[in-house]
Amino acid sequence: MSMAFVQSVTLRERGVRLEPLALAHEEGLRTAAADGELWKLRITSVPEPEGTRAYIESALAMREQGHRFAFAVVNDVTGQVLGSTSYHDIVPALKRVEIGFTWYAKSAQRTHVNSTAKLLMMGHAFDTLGCHVVGWRTDNYNFASQRAIERLGARKDGVLRGHALRRDGTIRDTVMYSMRSGEWPEAQAQLLYLLELHAHNP
Repeated sequence: MSMAFVQSVTLRERGVRLEPLALAHEEGLRTAAADGELWKLRITSVPEPEGTRAYIESALAMREQGHRFAFAVVNDVTGQVLGSTSYHDIVPALKRVEIGFTWYAKSAQRTHVNSTAKLLMMGHAFDTLGCHVVGWRTDNYNFASQRAIERLGARKDGVLRGHALRRDGTIRDTVMYSMRSGEWPEAQAQLLYLLELHAHNP
């Protein structure tokens, strides 16, 4: 039962491809992270250049344990790696996953890439895996991430105070969001609407 949540799957739509993260993506991920020097942001989980391989190995180990399934986000036309995103904190018994460990090269930010990736991941979680709940968590100071999650139609569950360490050693509060399966059809329609809007007014 639980294997379904981490079995190999590739998702694609609108020129965006989500494929299982592998060691072969090391160079592509390194290049994507260098676009904007993303590892310098204290509120993200982007690996430093020399930590890219360990980042992938850690994601693969978590997949082995059934806790996380990481994707490389790729331009479906050029094959360029744009970033990474994951299902994590997978709880098969509750049919619950969270979407996180998400980051994109600076050039892919504020484009249709994130919305398309979320559409693919939410659709796969609700429609294929039969999830009851999809969750998100983010740093209380990552306001851009909070706005992006809210735009998806997710509800704010609350704030876990003193919940996790940031990369600079400070302790963060974590904002938790979720969406239930009954809320997905409306959220999906809204996401598709926004993507169509973007396609005609890029």
